Amino acid sequence: MFDKILIANRGEIACRIIKTARRMGIKTVAVYSDADAGGKHVRMADEAVRIGPAASAESYLKIDAIIDACKQTGAQAVHPGFGFLSERAAFCEALEAAGIVFIGPGKSAIEAMGDKITSKKIAHEAGVSTVPGFLGTIESPEHAAKIAAEIGYPVMIKATAGGGCKGMRIANSEADLKDGVRGAMNEARSSFGDDRVFIEKFVEQPRHIEIQVMADGHGNVVHLGERECSIQRRNQKVIEEAPSPFIDAETRATMGAQAVALAKQVGYRSAGTVEFIADANKKFYFLEMNTRLQVEHPVTEMVTGLDLVELMIRVADGEKLPFTQDEVTMTGWAIEARVYAEDPYRGFLPSIGRLIRYEPPVDVEGIRVDDGVDEGSEISMFYDPMIAKLVAYGDTRNEAADRLYDAIGRYRIRGVSHNLPFLAATIAMKRFREGRLTTGFIAEEFPDGFSGATLDPYEEGALCAVAVAFERENAERLARISGQLANRGKADIATIWTIREGRTNRRAEVLTAEDGYDVTVGGQRYAIRGSLDATITVFDGRVNGEPFAVQIERDGIYYRLSYGGRELEALVVPPRVAEALDKMPPKDVADTSKQLVSPMPGLLVSIAVSEGDPIKAGQEICVIEAMKMENVLRAERDGLVSKIHASAGDSLAVDQIIVEFE
Repeated sequence: MFDKILIANRGEIACRIIKTARRMGIKTVAVYSDADAGGKHVRMADEAVRIGPAASAESYLKIDAIIDACKQTGAQAVHPGFGFLSERAAFCEALEAAGIVFIGPGKSAIEAMGDKITSKKIAHEAGVSTVPGFLGTIESPEHAAKIAAEIGYPVMIKATAGGGCKGMRIANSEADLKDGVRGAMNEARSSFGDDRVFIEKFVEQPRHIEIQVMADGHGNVVHLGERECSIQRRNQKVIEEAPSPFIDAETRATMGAQAVALAKQVGYRSAGTVEFIADANKKFYFLEMNTRLQVEHPVTEMVTGLDLVELMIRVADGEKLPFTQDEVTMTGWAIEARVYAEDPYRGFLPSIGRLIRYEPPVDVEGIRVDDGVDEGSEISMFYDPMIAKLVAYGDTRNEAADRLYDAIGRYRIRGVSHNLPFLAATIAMKRFREGRLTTGFIAEEFPDGFSGATLDPYEEGALCAVAVAFERENAERLARISGQLANRGKADIATIWTIREGRTNRRAEVLTAEDGYDVTVGGQRYAIRGSLDATITVFDGRVNGEPFAVQIERDGIYYRLSYGGRELEALVVPPRVAEALDKMPPKDVADTSKQLVSPMPGLLVSIAVSEGDPIKAGQEICVIEAMKMENVLRAERDGLVSKIHASAGDSLAVDQIIVEFE
C-alpha cells in the first residue's frame, strides 16, 4: 500500500480524501494556491506545498507544479478529486512518465470518455442506449440550425470536452440556437480550452439517473446502484439521492448492466459514473461517462456502506475488488443537498466573502457534512461556490428528507449569501416528497425565480412566540441585576408585548410557566419550553410539545429567526414603544431603476451596447464571468444608454455601476 499520496485538489473533496487516507494509515500532501494558503485542507494534511497564484490556471491546473510537489514530498500517488485535472489524459500521461500512480482510470479511458462524441460512438458499440443526435462537431451556427431542424426541437447543445455542466445549453427554437451555440462555445473555451460543441435531441420531462461503477485492474467491474440527480439549476446538480424514487429493480438491473458493459468496453479501472437520461416511461439513454469521483458520491456510500475513495486507492495499488456484483446491497435512503455561496433571492448569483459564522449540524443522527471550510474561511471568486455537501440518511426516503430539512434549519452560515432557504423550500415541497422529479423541476416550480418560502400562520406565530420568550427571559435576567433603583424589579416586567415586523404590529401576551413561557399570539397559545439562554444560537427546544429548532440571533435591537431555511425579522417591544415607532416616517429607498449594477464580483467579459444606443426589454447588455460561469445581464425595460462606466476585461465589484440609462 502507498505510504504517501498527494491530493491534487482543494476544498471539501480534498478534506474528504484526507479523512479516508488518514483512516488507512496513509500520509497526505495538500497543494494550495495563494488564495488557499490558510485552507482547511492545508491544515488537515500531513504536508502542504504551494503551487502558484490564486487563478486555477496558474496553480491547480499546472501539471508540472503538481509533479514537482510529488517529487519534493515523496508522494507515490495522486488523487485528483473532481474538477481541475481529474479528467485530463495529459495529467495521467505526465504522472506515468514521472513514475507516479494516478488514482483513477487510465489515459485511454479518460480520452475515450472525455470526448462526448467519441464516448457516444463507443457506447453505441457496447450496446448502450443513446440519445438521437449528430455525433460530429458543429462547424457554425448555420450548421447547427440545419442539424437541429433534422433532429427536431428542443435540442441540447453540449461542449465536446465538457464536464461539470459547463458549455451546455438548451434551445427550444432556431431563435434560441444562435445565443446557445455562442454561449456554449465561449464557456467551453474558457473552461476547457476547446470550443467544439455538438447537438443531440433534448428529452422532454427527463430524469437524470446515473450509475456508479467500480472496476479493478483485473477485469472485474461492478455497479453500485443508481443515483437520482434530477434537481438541477442551469444543468448543475443541486440535490441528489440514492436510490432513485423512480427506478424499479428491473430497470436498475438493465441500466447497471449497460454501465458495466461500457466500462468493460473501454478497459475501465477505478470509480466512474455512467449518466443516463430517462423519460416518463423509464426509457433511458446514455448521456456521458464521468471518469472520476462524483460530487454526489456520498449518497452511494451511505446506502452501500462502501468507501469509494478507499476502493479507488486500493484499486490503484493493484488490489482486486473485495466483493462481487451479487454482494452489493443498497439499504435505506440517502439525500444530498449542495450548499452554495449564492443568493437565491437574486437569481442565484454567486457570493464571496468571509464566513463570520459557520456552524454545520454535526453530531446529528443520520447527518453527514462534507466541507472544506471553517468559521473565518473565505469564499473566493476564483473557485466553485460550493461550501459543503449536506447528506441525510434514513431507513426510508421520508425519514431522510425529514432529517435533511431539520439539518438545514440548524446550519448557521453568516458572512456570505447561501442557498439554504432554497434547499429547505425544495425539500418541503409536496412534489419533491412524492418523488415527481424532472430536470425541469426548479424552472417549473420557481418560474419567476426564488422569492423565499412562506411561513404558514402557525409557524410564523411560533417564531414570534419564541422571540417574545427570549425577550421576556432577557427582561427577567436584567431584573436580577443587583444595584438597581428601588422602584424597579421583577414585578415591573411586562406581560403584554408588541411584535413588530416591518411596520406591522402584533399583540402578544406572555405568562411564566415551568421550564419556559406560554405565549399567546393572534389567539393561538404557544408553549415555549427549552433553554432561552442569551448566548445560544439555536433554540433546540419544543413548541407545544413538538421539537422546534430555531436559529436565533440579535441584529442590533431586532431578532432574526430562521426555521427550515425561512427567516423572520422582528422587534419585540412594549406597546408604548411600538406606538412611538408608528409615528416615525419610513426611510426613502434609493432609486436604481436607471442603472445596471453588477450583481456579483466578477470579470466583465463583454458589453453589447454603446452610449446612445436604444435598448429593448430583454436585450443583452453585458456578460459577466464569476466562479467559472458566464452570466448574461439583460435590460429590464426599454430605454436609452446614456453612459457606460466599465469596459470588457474589467474586474467588477458587487453593486458596481456598469451602465446608466435614460
